[in-house]
Amino acid sequence: MRRRALSITSLIAAAALALCACSPAAPADQAKTLKVVYQKTDSFVALDDLFQSAKAEFEAANDGVTVELQPIQANDDDYGTKLALALRSPSTAPDVFYEDTFKVRSDVDAGFLLKLDDHLARWKDWDTFDDAAKAAGLGDDGGTYAVPLGTDTRAIWYNKKVLAAAGVSLPWEPRTWQDILETARKIKASDPTVVPFNMYAGKGTGEGTVMQSFYELLYGTGDELYDADAKKWVVGSDGFTDSLAFLKTLYDEQLAVSPAEALDANVWKKVFGEWLPQGKMGATVEGSYAPSFWQEGGSYEWPEYGTDMGVAAFPTKDGQAPGGVSMSGGWTLAVGAGTKDPDLAFDFLATALNQKNSLAFNVASSQIAVREDVASDAGYQSANPFVKDVSELVSVTHYRPATADYPRISAAVQEATEAVITGSKTPEQASADYDAAVEGIVGGDKTVQK
Repeated sequence: MRRRALSITSLIAAAALALCACSPAAPADQAKTLKVVYQKTDSFVALDDLFQSAKAEFEAANDGVTVELQPIQANDDDYGTKLALALRSPSTAPDVFYEDTFKVRSDVDAGFLLKLDDHLARWKDWDTFDDAAKAAGLGDDGGTYAVPLGTDTRAIWYNKKVLAAAGVSLPWEPRTWQDILETARKIKASDPTVVPFNMYAGKGTGEGTVMQSFYELLYGTGDELYDADAKKWVVGSDGFTDSLAFLKTLYDEQLAVSPAEALDANVWKKVFGEWLPQGKMGATVEGSYAPSFWQEGGSYEWPEYGTDMGVAAFPTKDGQAPGGVSMSGGWTLAVGAGTKDPDLAFDFLATALNQKNSLAFNVASSQIAVREDVASDAGYQSANPFVKDVSELVSVTHYRPATADYPRISAAVQEATEAVITGSKTPEQASADYDAAVEGIVGGDKTVQK
């Protein structure tokens, strides 16, 4: 069905372009070009589909305007690096671009993003966006610099057949970290060729390491990365060390992928494309977007995923309240601070994120909707069998600290996990080195011992 829908969209786009071609050409001095930069990979084309549709719609409504799409073929971390390089020069800086939520404040501080408050005040659609989601685009000055495309949560995705073969009762609902280890050990004993329980670690998987792994653990201890009230980074945390110790146990007992596989930036492709569909992995911690890879038209189509897979909340360390933990992030669209036509650039952003385009993108990428009119749409609600389950995790979710320092802190966390799973440091040593790295990044006066 999705392929047919895309075909219809393509025909509409082609018709719109044909109409433009028949319209009187705008004088050369009135012709305008908008540069739009975004991420595209072999397994992530939903954004390209969105912008192709928005381009046709926008050009049809704006005679003389050309939208120049500039997709960057790269994973998340490499995309961020290439985007940062483009933003530093007026000759390469885009008018509109795809921006990770955790980069917003640092890029605002760098002067890359246009403040959007005046434009948003005149955009009636802004009232349909969830207030919590709006916060993702805020700068330190309280102004809004980016508009969310959608959000996500993290959960345990498990293969029912693998767990059942190991004698695990279904539905599986682990209550503590110990429950996870006991189940993983059962799976390993039942079939040593299966990866029992995957959690990313190391620098190779970048933000995947912290969002799909370490933070699920850390926030499940009751500790935190950043004290928002004191506006200081937490050091000396027992929960930090305990989280590293859990990863060490998982990898030392060969209950996860091998350290070499964990350090491969593309290991997630095997998780989604091979190990889970082929019954070679018991469970992994991943985002609510997981079905987008398996549904019809996805990169790793798996017709049985709806019946073969189950989803569970990641538990707190000892089962303490609130019982589960999740992490939320997401991506936004922003307007470049140096754009020559801010009104036109914002109008394109608004077109890309109207109800029709937002619905298509959220369904195709299995995003949690941030527009009320998309969230209530019957097509969205029935998009995959897990929409309700992953949306409910918003009640126990956490967000990365929205500070300009965060990207460097995240890198230090990733280094700590890598040191532990490779055996180069104990959890205690890696924690101490992390504390020293944080103090070196932000200064001792911006840390608090907890």
